[in-house]
Amino acid sequence: MFRRAAPAVLAVGLIAGGLAACAPITTYSGFQAIDANPQDVKVGTDTKSTVRAKLGSPSAQSTFDPNVWFYVNQVKQRVAFRKPQVTARNVTAIEFNKETEAVASVNNYTLKDGKVVAFNGRETPTRGREMTILEQLLGSVGRSGMLPQDDEGVPGSRPGDRR
Repeated sequence: MFRRAAPAVLAVGLIAGGLAACAPITTYSGFQAIDANPQDVKVGTDTKSTVRAKLGSPSAQSTFDPNVWFYVNQVKQRVAFRKPQVTARNVTAIEFNKETEAVASVNNYTLKDGKVVAFNGRETPTRGREMTILEQLLGSVGRSGMLPQDDEGVPGSRPGDRR
C-alpha cells in the first residue's frame, strides 16, 4: 500500500512546490504613506511646511518650478525568471502658490495616465573615420621628433635645442 501512495504523495508535493515557486515576487518602491496620504492634502488650507510635516520630503521637485512637489510610488511584480512588470504607479503632484506658499492644487496620476515614450537606440554618426589597431600602433611612426630638425629659423628657439 505504501509503495502505491508514495509516488502520488511525491507528485502532489512536486506540484505544490512548483506552484509556490511561480508565485509573484512583489516589490514596493518610492513614497510610502504612513500617517497621512498625499490625497488628504487640502487646497488652500495646507502650506509647504504642513505638507512637509504630514508627508515628509517630496520624491521630486519640478525642474522649472520649485513650487511643484511630486510624491511617487510604484509596485512591481516578477514571476520566476520573467521581466518585472509595473502593476501600479501613483504620482501626486502638489502645486503651491508662489506668494502665500499655500496649496493651489493636488493632482493624482496613475499608471493609466502614463504614456509610453519610444526610445531610439540609434547613434548619430560623427565625421571622420575610426582607425584600426594597426593604424593606431604605427600611425605616429615618422611623425615624432626622433630625427633632428632644422628649427633655427623659428622665433624663440635656441641653437642646438631639440625639444
